[in-house]
Amino acid sequence: MKDKGKVFLVDDDPLIVSMLARALKTEGYSVRSQSTELRTVTDAVSSFSPDVVLLDIKLPEMNGIEILGNIRERGLNAQVIMLTSDDNLETAVKCMKLGAVDYLTKPFNIDEVKIVLANVLEKGRLKNEVGYLRKVYEEVFAGEFIGESPALAELKKKMEKIARSRVPSILIMGESGTGKELVARCLHRAMSRETDEGYAPFIAVNCSALPETLLESELFGYEKGAFTDAKTEKKGIFELSHRGTILLDEIGDMKLDLQSKLLRVLEERTVRRIGGRDEIPIDVAVIATTNRNIPEAVEKGEFRKDLFYRLDIFSLHIPPIRQRKEDVPLLAKYFLARFTAQYNNKILRGISPEAEKLLCAYEWPGNVRELKNVIERIVVLESTETIMPEQLPKEILHQQSALPSQAGKRFVLPEEGVSLDDLEKDLILQALERARQNKTLAAKLLNISYDSLRYQIKKLGLTA
Repeated sequence: MKDKGKVFLVDDDPLIVSMLARALKTEGYSVRSQSTELRTVTDAVSSFSPDVVLLDIKLPEMNGIEILGNIRERGLNAQVIMLTSDDNLETAVKCMKLGAVDYLTKPFNIDEVKIVLANVLEKGRLKNEVGYLRKVYEEVFAGEFIGESPALAELKKKMEKIARSRVPSILIMGESGTGKELVARCLHRAMSRETDEGYAPFIAVNCSALPETLLESELFGYEKGAFTDAKTEKKGIFELSHRGTILLDEIGDMKLDLQSKLLRVLEERTVRRIGGRDEIPIDVAVIATTNRNIPEAVEKGEFRKDLFYRLDIFSLHIPPIRQRKEDVPLLAKYFLARFTAQYNNKILRGISPEAEKLLCAYEWPGNVRELKNVIERIVVLESTETIMPEQLPKEILHQQSALPSQAGKRFVLPEEGVSLDDLEKDLILQALERARQNKTLAAKLLNISYDSLRYQIKKLGLTA
């Protein structure tokens, strides 16, 4: 018989303990009991690690409420059901406030005990499962959003406002590898509502991977007999995503005819299956992503202007990693910790200053995805304590020779001389412009500390 769980019985009446133990063991529970030396109950509970404790309130040596308090103070995970001989509402409320999950009044029916016990265990299981899933979910998404750059902080702030308002359609733009689907999933999670089936659905569709006819039937569904192969009716993704989210990945590649049908869905919030006449109401959030320059595509006639305006009401632009270089070391260290744990690499523990400098200088055309792949490859293939420059891919190493070397170079002083303050001002302004006003990155370009840059800006009266 399958073990249903572990139950610990605490009662000073040996007949009750014997009856409960026998009945619960028959049901498949592992049972341990204690009716004497009540001051050691909490230690016994800690040692046995039960799922549920059945605890009598009136005990000769200790009050059951005291034991309940001790169990909670020690942070033991067992759920506690109180046993009482009087139906006193005040006592029951006190027990519940201290953390009891239920109580049973003596004399009780053994079938009642089984039902209450089964319900408590099921609720505990669901609570643990939800907690675990939430933890996993948070770990998955928290890592990708590591960074302290102003650009990332601004993106998070905008995401929070959009999610809080539960807007019906969102456009996410950004280069390949910046994390557009990740942002979409985070928005879905923040906007999700409970459904009759449990978690709100999230369905992703790659608009560039499916032919136009197949994409249309996938999105809108079809009625039986709508075309040759339509042997039965089929619900489309819009219907299947009720109260959830649809991700239209790479919407910039969607054909114009289908764009017009999508626009109608966004405006009317209804869909019509292929071959059907009925308008089916939908309640979904539509998130579209693209790495294309949509305004440029609109100008070329490759994307509908009205659809772009409809989506652009709530749009997010994910900055490429080259525009938030200060986040590179943080991301690299996160991925290093993640992959050394995943691949059980107990040797590699850090990144050398020289390698970190090269990582920060690289332009990362593949963005965060490329950085993640680089670190994962090193974790699997290398066995040094720190990541060294020679372990980096050749394209990152070759940039060193492509960068202008400062060694042996001198600034040529003009015949008429130069103002040192003006020269310093000009260099600082150039660095800030190249770093898009990011002081941390500008300081790196000038090879000075962040505090030194702030001091110079203040000393020279710059407004940056």
